[in-house]
Amino acid sequence: MKSRFNCYFDPKLADRLTELSLRQGVHRSQIVEAAVASFLSPDALDRQEAAYVRRLDRLSRQLERIERDLTIAIEAQALFVRFWLSVTAPLAPSQQAAAKAQGAQRYQSYIETLGRRLQRGDSLVREISEEIWPERRHAAAMPTADFTPDDPDPSGDEGETA
Repeated sequence: MKSRFNCYFDPKLADRLTELSLRQGVHRSQIVEAAVASFLSPDALDRQEAAYVRRLDRLSRQLERIERDLTIAIEAQALFVRFWLSVTAPLAPSQQAAAKAQGAQRYQSYIETLGRRLQRGDSLVREISEEIWPERRHAAAMPTADFTPDDPDPSGDEGETA
């Protein structure tokens, strides 16, 4: 014999319970009984803990990928700065205005190219990974060129030499 309980529910929760019972074709009391049994079962805590562990594992993997990508970005920037500082000769004061103008043009070209790459979903980290591990390359890999054909000169030098 079953015991009778009088429970009070928030009207919205009661409506949701009624909708579920109609969809499932069972009485509301059966749904409430199953929910209470699940809540009181000894493995309910284990299931909840397992769900937390899965979420934490997923977050850990995502954090590891972010850390790897950030390390690559920092190393790439440091390598570029070291190279740039070692090959760039100081300019005479008479050449600085022209160099600033050309630098502004190159920077604008860089920003436009970066915008196009981001719109296409290109990723330097993905390109580096594909170069290091070509066997992981997918058949439908993204294009790896940094510049599109509409760029007159990818180096931005416009035919000039340093």
